[in-house]
Amino acid sequence: MMSNSKYDYDLFVIGTGPGGEGAAMQAAKGGLKVAVAERYQQIGGGCTHWGTIPSKALRYAITSTMNVLNSPSFREMGMTATPTLEQLKQGTQAIIGQQVSMRQSFYDRNQVRLFTGQVRFLDEHSVSVDGGEPIRSRFFVIATGSRPFHPDSVDFNHPRIYDSDTILGLNELPTSLCVYGAGVIGVEYASMFRNLGVKVNLINTRSKLLEFLDDEIIDALSYHLRDQGVVIRHDEVMEKIEGDEDGVVLHLKSGKRVKTDALLWANGRTGNTDDLGMEQIGLVPNSRGQLDVGDQFQTELKHLHAVGDVIGFPSLASAAYTQGRAAAMHLMGQAKGNLRIHDIPTGIYTSPEISSVGKTERELTAACVPYEVGQAQFKSLARAQITGQTVGMLKILFHRDTLEVLGVHCFGANASEIIHIGQAVMHQPGTSNTLEYFIETTFNYPTMAEAYRVAALNGMNRLF
Repeated sequence: MMSNSKYDYDLFVIGTGPGGEGAAMQAAKGGLKVAVAERYQQIGGGCTHWGTIPSKALRYAITSTMNVLNSPSFREMGMTATPTLEQLKQGTQAIIGQQVSMRQSFYDRNQVRLFTGQVRFLDEHSVSVDGGEPIRSRFFVIATGSRPFHPDSVDFNHPRIYDSDTILGLNELPTSLCVYGAGVIGVEYASMFRNLGVKVNLINTRSKLLEFLDDEIIDALSYHLRDQGVVIRHDEVMEKIEGDEDGVVLHLKSGKRVKTDALLWANGRTGNTDDLGMEQIGLVPNSRGQLDVGDQFQTELKHLHAVGDVIGFPSLASAAYTQGRAAAMHLMGQAKGNLRIHDIPTGIYTSPEISSVGKTERELTAACVPYEVGQAQFKSLARAQITGQTVGMLKILFHRDTLEVLGVHCFGANASEIIHIGQAVMHQPGTSNTLEYFIETTFNYPTMAEAYRVAALNGMNRLF
């Protein structure tokens, strides 16, 4: 227990998203006196209220509904339906409510005080909430998250121009949609709206989609999106955006003009640091409002840590929670290594999903690592044939000599679940992290997980 009469709290956490929750729970269970602050009327952060949870709930509703509507059996019965976006979103608020209630119980059970309002620093150890009395704390964790980047030249008040926070407020589907920005958020929404029959233009400012992924996965994603009817334009840069009564016109520097019913701006995010009183403590965020941190998530002020989207990459809810726990462990003197970006799996919720962990072929080639590839095409799996979800593949990258698993990459149904099998094997000690695990292990049949055995055997057949 660190409590000192000089301070009101041992740790004050700003933000109740995954990063803030992870830090608060770890510190409270470690015996610290902890308080958290949230400026929104409910806890959970952007992840719960206008990001991960509502978007993935809508994605599930779209995917499951369209699977039923497109099934031959349903059509043979002469049944047709055209669900509205409002109908597809009906269950979302109930899910958000369940998340809020559950997370509120965490704070209550661990006796963590919750403040509601805007936090501002008064000095290095003091904050106020909505201008109230000073609150002193020995340590701070900033977990304020991020928001969509808004360039001054774009009119986000126009009723046809959206960002990733406001797009879920749509109640009627546009006939056509332009998505500007082909990062994770842009690609996910392009996939989602195309599944609903919306004509989608995906404008990418880079030469490839999601360049951090394995090249083969990138190619598979691009092919599948185009096969579904998404128009992808690479290496394009906005010149201006004009919102009219009947649509939005995107003018590109290449001279092209793209007119659609609505436009989704998905190009970059800004850290929520502009109203925290940073000038009072001498911390200067970068041009995107993000805070620089060291290996243990400390800022330049050693008693002040920052985690989650406010520090930038990888900007994943899963990573933020782990980072929050790591920061709390560090400030309690229990640091057990850098958890910043080490083998955090990616989960991209396109249709179908993408997930990966470990190294890509590009990285291994650049490092001159002698690797080999094992692949399993989903179309050859009995479970995929039964469910009709045959698009996709699993690939395992492994060392030619030691057979150590170096990376796993998956594109297809349930990829974000399947990846954890490979992740677990990669982290086994000694010689247990090799391809032989998948060959010697009996998998349930028929399952999607069986792809690991198929891929491992395929990889072994490549050795000579």
